[in-house]
Amino acid sequence: MTGVTEESAEARRLRYWGRIEPAHEPDAFAALDSAYRQPHRSYHSWAHIDELLAGLERFGALATRPDLIAAAIFWHDAVHLARDPDGKTRLDRQNVRDSVAAFRRHTTLEGSEAQAVEDLVMATSDHVGARATTEHYPGFAADLDLFVDLDLSPLAAPWEIFAANTQKIRSESVGVEEAEFAANQVKMLEGLARGDAPVFRRAETRAAWDATARVNLARCIAGLRAAGR
Repeated sequence: MTGVTEESAEARRLRYWGRIEPAHEPDAFAALDSAYRQPHRSYHSWAHIDELLAGLERFGALATRPDLIAAAIFWHDAVHLARDPDGKTRLDRQNVRDSVAAFRRHTTLEGSEAQAVEDLVMATSDHVGARATTEHYPGFAADLDLFVDLDLSPLAAPWEIFAANTQKIRSESVGVEEAEFAANQVKMLEGLARGDAPVFRRAETRAAWDATARVNLARCIAGLRAAGR
């Protein structure tokens, strides 16, 4: 997946934001723009959001509430830090929780719609295990599966892009030793590979991305193991 079409990524981003802007406070986009342009971000930047929006454009017909999926895409990495102020490695789940809190501060959505976006965002803290526990609207569980697939879609990028993304993620892990980074990445990627189980949940995304993602995962895991020795 290249994430690039004839329309520029920025134009797509602004078009999707225009659709969900009424569900946000006036300063919401400025807060997102400041977050995704933080100097330490190499992978978790606007480029990642743009790629997911390109995926939503491609598979949007599968979504019941593409507007809520779009909101989750914009907010799911609003907070991304490698370490806490005390120097401890920051858990991904805490970044996701803080991203949810940022969404809640800036959204005007209420009730089941706001909770649906929160649950979509929280699903990115456990891509394999996340499941819809509440059907906030008919079709929510399927929308959650689609959103998780979109967040994992970079796994199916051409190898050169996949490898570059790994290096970008490495550069964001400030203060993390090479062996620790490699071990953490291998654990995460092996969890996604899961033997013969499909990487992607929806049949349509699986048909488009699964085979390439499996090759990339195997190749990356082997390289990380070698680097961590």
